[in-house]
Amino acid sequence: MGKTNLLDAVYYLSFCKSHLNSQDNQLVMHGETFSVLQGTYERESREENILCAIRPGQKKQFSRNKKEYERLSEHIGLLPLVMVSPADSELIRGGSGERRRFLDIIISQHDRKYLYTLIHYNRLLQQRNALLRNRASDASLYEVIEIQLELYGMELYKMRCEITESFLPLFKSCYQTIGANSESVNITYISQMENGGLAKKLAENRERDLQIGFTSCGIHKDELEMKLEHSLIRRLGSQGQNKTFLVALKLAQFIFLKQKGETTPILLLDDIFDKLDAERVERIIRLVNDPGFGQIFITDTNRKYLDRILLSVGSACELFRVDNGTVHNMTHI
Repeated sequence: MGKTNLLDAVYYLSFCKSHLNSQDNQLVMHGETFSVLQGTYERESREENILCAIRPGQKKQFSRNKKEYERLSEHIGLLPLVMVSPADSELIRGGSGERRRFLDIIISQHDRKYLYTLIHYNRLLQQRNALLRNRASDASLYEVIEIQLELYGMELYKMRCEITESFLPLFKSCYQTIGANSESVNITYISQMENGGLAKKLAENRERDLQIGFTSCGIHKDELEMKLEHSLIRRLGSQGQNKTFLVALKLAQFIFLKQKGETTPILLLDDIFDKLDAERVERIIRLVNDPGFGQIFITDTNRKYLDRILLSVGSACELFRVDNGTVHNMTHI
């Protein structure tokens, strides 16, 4: 009906891209020449107007208070946001890239230096991969890139280690609060950078990388292991345990960003109550009903179920119904 699209619009204005992995040209209706997304925010007691204009085949325009950004990366972190959605199951089931992306999103929203370092690393990685695909033989070209990859990679490694260490206790606390049990959970950051020497490893792997056409080692191959009772949760966890694990990760992300930043993040909970029993759902609602949380958007398909929970915790809220993409304001609870 459009509930997820509504939350995705809020997400887009924070991250300059869709949470649903939609291409920008898909966000322009058939037969139209452009689309506009605009949001008004209150930040540090003043109003912020954010506007995005998308035209197929052209660079999208992002502006803050009518001043256009030169680089979209300048906007990241201005409006911190955490989204919990059914797509998060890929954090457990998907490849290591999903889990690295989770780390990158956490750090980039509060540390601009990390974001710029990551951008530089990825550009260098693309350059090396291009040399490999073109079967370039000039060793000096590779050496220049590989030395820089080690420098930027080591910076990223250090920041990821620091974040994982401070994030872990927040995550464990959220999991225990939601699950109300003694199950042990853990996340462990595993990196090829642990012993340094990336430039040397890249040089040693160069012939092999030429054969396969891409760079086989580096910070872009790191892993974030997620465990339940000392085993990988993707092998052991039930649907309820997986969902509790994911929600705990995202709520810990929220708490972490609030502690590190100047602005309370927006929290989006998209259809998260599926696969959770009523007790866990109520514990989640009570947790986010804490005064430390700011504005929260919750979507659900079971109106009676959600009404009962909101009434039980005494939350002040507004209800909206979405029908075929149209939003209707309903009676306040």
